[in-house]
This record gives sequence, structure tokens and C-alpha cells, in this order.
Amino acid sequence: MEENPKVIFLDAVGTLFGVRESVGHMYAEVAKQFHVVLEPRVINQAFYQAFEAAVPIAFPGAEPAEIPKLEFEWWRGLAVQTFQSAGAIALFSDFDAYFGKLYDFFATADPWQVYPDVVEFLSYWRKRNSKLAIVSNFDSRIYRVLAALELDQYFSSVTISTETGVAKPDPAIFHAALQKYNCQPAQAWHIGDSYSQDYRGAKAAGLRAILLERDSPIKLTEVN
Repeated sequence: MEENPKVIFLDAVGTLFGVRESVGHMYAEVAKQFHVVLEPRVINQAFYQAFEAAVPIAFPGAEPAEIPKLEFEWWRGLAVQTFQSAGAIALFSDFDAYFGKLYDFFATADPWQVYPDVVEFLSYWRKRNSKLAIVSNFDSRIYRVLAALELDQYFSSVTISTETGVAKPDPAIFHAALQKYNCQPAQAWHIGDSYSQDYRGAKAAGLRAILLERDSPIKLTEVN
């Protein structure tokens, strides 16, 4: 019988939890506080176009104290691009005030939903003494999100691109995560929903890479 993995690394957004309805819908909900009406579909499309074109959210060589500001500015730039592309930025009398509220909103549980298979999966592997950890191209708000969603209890470490200085699919972020466990790549799995970032990145780093298709649940045993 094959040994259990020493560590199972998981992606965060799109694997453990996702945005309720859509990014555009959440942006529109916050905009109502500023008496601005947005078309969620238009904003959503503009967001993903801007997101795909953006440089990875990683800040090589940055001092730890600088990272929160750099994260905020990265997301602000993405929001400006989104709203400019959607022709909606002029609807706000104070876009910076809106963005500040939006940024804080995404650090809470409100915009997110935990996928229904996640807790069962995490509980299963925790009982089998496999360490559980996160490797994500997220920012430091992830710690507050995990706590708000009551998922933080399952994870012994969180490795994110903004703190590591390198983003998936670069193997270096996986190696940084492995170093926290004195673990060889062959002893670890990585599960994520992105073929390019999660599957190919983990495979290049020597981990057992498992691609999750989010229209089917995470299996409790090995996913080939």
C-alpha cells in the first residue's frame, strides 16, 4: 500500500473557496454603498481581462514591512485598469475611497464561499497525519480570509507569492513551501485548479501534481 503524502499543498482561490456569484457582482455590491450602479457582467469581463494581463503578484527583494503597501497598490492598479476598460471609473466621485472599501471587503468572509467538499477532504487527511498547507498566488489578506471562513485550523503553513517573492508556476514557491517541512518533493502532493500554475508548476518542482476540475469534488483518496 502506498504511503500517505507527508504534506498536501493546496491552492486557495478556486480550490478551497471561490467568489460568491462573480467578481463583478461583488464589485457591484460594494459600489452600491457609493450610490453607483454597475453592470456586474461588464465589470467581471473587464476584471478577468486585466487580471490575465497583469504581472504576477510577487515582489522580489521587498522588505516584509513594505509588502502590505505593495499588495494594496498592485490590486489598486488592477482595479483602475478594470474600471477604465469597463468605462465605469468616472461614475465614482472618489474612486480611492471605493477601492479601499472593496479591498477590505475581500479580506472578510462575505464575498467568499467554501466549496462543499473541502471540509470533509481536509478532515480526512488530517486524521491520517498528512500535513496540510497552502501554496497560493494570493496576498497577505489570506490569513484573515482563512480565519473568517474557519479554515485556518486545518493548515500548518501558508506560502504566498507576495511573501515569497515568486509566484506559481515558478518551482521556487513550491520549494519554499517544502523547506518548512524538511520534505522531499516526491513526498508531497499539490492540488489546484489551474493547469498552468498549479499542475505544471508543481510537476516542474517534482511534486505529485493533481489538477482539480471544480465541477467535480476533491476526492478523499488519490486523484490520478
